Amino acid sequence: MSGERLDINDDGNVTGVHPSPNVMEMLNTQRKTALQESLGNSKRMIWVTFQKEGIHKYPAALDDPKLATGGWDDVSFLGYPHRHIFHFRVSIEVFHDDREIEFIQFKRWLQRLYDMAPDSSEGHDNTKVLELDYKSCEMIADELYLRIRERYGNRRDVTIEVSEDNENGCHVQYPGGD
Repeated sequence: MSGERLDINDDGNVTGVHPSPNVMEMLNTQRKTALQESLGNSKRMIWVTFQKEGIHKYPAALDDPKLATGGWDDVSFLGYPHRHIFHFRVSIEVFHDDREIEFIQFKRWLQRLYDMAPDSSEGHDNTKVLELDYKSCEMIADELYLRIRERYGNRRDVTIEVSEDNENGCHVQYPGGD
């Protein structure tokens, strides 16, 4: 190549190649282009977290012999209504890097899905405890996903985690479609 400088030892062997400034400029341009292409091909997701007090039960735990064992692994108590703080982490795909879905607004909307549960008083009570009946964490995630899909369509990947007391829970991935 023209403009290169070679280091040659006493035996006539090349020990180093020093590209010309033009070659270095071309390599830097290629690196920048590759970086821009990788940014353009990246998948972007935003995520929010929130929590809500809730009561649920697992009716099968009362009499299913795999659950009501009478031993160290007995979980028959889950068959009765019991309280948890349900922790949510919701991720949703976005298609550019400048707040396509503003995450504070997204979080507030998700919280309102639960906060605005009707109760016996006039209007709504923002401190309403979720009455989840028999729903598992996975069922709660599926219901929430359907609401997200209604609002944001089905193009976006969505991931939802729901846990009981931030201790045990589920992680469900919902792939977006075209």
